[in-house]
Amino acid sequence: MRTAALVSGGLDSCVMLRELALQGTALPVYVRTGLQWESAEIHWLKRFLASSELARCEPLTILDLPVSDLYGDHWSITGQGVPGFDAALESNYLPGRNLLLLSKVAVFCALRGADRIAMAPLSDNPFPDGTTDFFRAFVTAATIGLAHPLRIDVPFRDLTKREVVLRGNDLPLELTFSCVQPHGLMHCGRCTKCAERQQGFAAAGVLDPTEYQTPRASPVANGSA
Repeated sequence: MRTAALVSGGLDSCVMLRELALQGTALPVYVRTGLQWESAEIHWLKRFLASSELARCEPLTILDLPVSDLYGDHWSITGQGVPGFDAALESNYLPGRNLLLLSKVAVFCALRGADRIAMAPLSDNPFPDGTTDFFRAFVTAATIGLAHPLRIDVPFRDLTKREVVLRGNDLPLELTFSCVQPHGLMHCGRCTKCAERQQGFAAAGVLDPTEYQTPRASPVANGSA
């Protein structure tokens, strides 16, 4: 089975990629849309792939799908008003994010002969394009429109960040990147994504190997991220 793995360089998608590469041929795909953190993501993703030497993992493909004309002055483009450490998960919403990414990757699959797309939303994903109904409807439309059978797998949909950390604890997680306001190539330590990351390691009882510009204590509620 050839699976196009939508990877961001973040902890979740990198752990997922390792598991996919153990099951069959994995095609890691990064979709570059012009968001402010992408240079750092790509840097760390390439380092992770080089270090991990995943079996049956093809070279990284980077596709371009600019969204600045759609997003305008959104914080993901400008870097102004980025959701802070204590902001709710909902504050990270990027309009149509999965719809855009999957549309690009579905065409990639049809051209490359891949029949599956995998991505790594977790159990606390609150967004409308992260639901089972959305994925089911997208598969139907893409299969018809491309005349190419597709499926979408979300293998971590029932997992918390804590569980993902534990599943990938033998990987070089210090080479993954989960920040939306990076300081150069460093995690800022102040945004919601840095908060999720810190809380995930803390809940798992695993030492966080990440270097943050501004480290913060990570409150852990109910033993989960």
